[in-house]
Amino acid sequence: MKKIIQTAGRNALTDFSPEFAHFNDDILFGENWNNQDIDLKTRSIITVVALMSSGITDSSLIYHLQNAKAHGVTQKEIAAIITHVAFYVGWPKGWAVFPLAKEVWQPEEGDLPYEDAAMRAHAKSMFFPIGQPNDAFAEYFVGQSYLAPISTDQIGIFNVTFEPGCRNNWHIHHAKNGGGQILVCVAGRGFYQEEGKEAVEMKPGDCINIPAEVKHWHGAAPDEWFSHLAIEVSGVDCSNEWCEAVSEKEYGNLK
Repeated sequence: MKKIIQTAGRNALTDFSPEFAHFNDDILFGENWNNQDIDLKTRSIITVVALMSSGITDSSLIYHLQNAKAHGVTQKEIAAIITHVAFYVGWPKGWAVFPLAKEVWQPEEGDLPYEDAAMRAHAKSMFFPIGQPNDAFAEYFVGQSYLAPISTDQIGIFNVTFEPGCRNNWHIHHAKNGGGQILVCVAGRGFYQEEGKEAVEMKPGDCINIPAEVKHWHGAAPDEWFSHLAIEVSGVDCSNEWCEAVSEKEYGNLK
C-alpha cells in the first residue's frame, strides 16, 4: 500500500498543541493508517462508518469520504454503505451523510469493473481508458501492461498502462529521418531511462522526447500504477527493435 503521510495536525496546531499534532500525524495516521493488516480501501470504509455512527458530518467526514473515493470506493458502494449503516445507527444520520457524499461522487461516476481497488482508483484518476491487456507485446514486457488506442489516424497515439513494477524491455526506434517517440504521463508514477544515463521519474504532465536511434525503456514505479500516452513521431523507414529485458538489478536501483 502507498504510505499515508499526514501533516494536518502540525499545519493547524503546531503552536497551540504540538502534542495533539504529534498524536494525529505520527500515531493515528503515521502508524495506525500505515498498518498493513487492513488495506486502505477497507480502512477508509471503516472510518466513514465510525464517523457517521457518531453523527459527525463536518469537514472531517468530507475528508474521509474523499479519501475513500481515492482508494477505490465507488459511488454505488458508498451509497450502499450509507444505506446499510443507516439501518443500524439511525435513518436521520443517513440523510445527513448523503449530501456530503453527493459532493464527492456523481451518480454512476467511475463505477469501473476492475476488481483490484488500486487499478480502479488509477483508472478513475485519468481521462483516458486503461484499455485491454497488451497481449500482442507481452513478450517485450516484465509484468502486465494495457493498451488503449486514442488515435490511429494521422499520428498514432496510444495510452499505455503499467501495473506496479511493470516495464518494457530496452528498445530502439529506428528511422532514416525523423521518427522517435513522445511520452506524456497522464496518471501515476513511472520512470524513463536512456542507456548510459540515470532514470528519470515521470509524473502526470511530464513529457519525454525520445529521438530515433536512442536505446531506452520506460515503465511503472515498483509500488504505483503508471499510464502514459505514447505518440509516434512520423519519419522515414521507421521500425522498432526490441532488446533485452531491464534487469532486476537495474530496476532495483530506481529511487
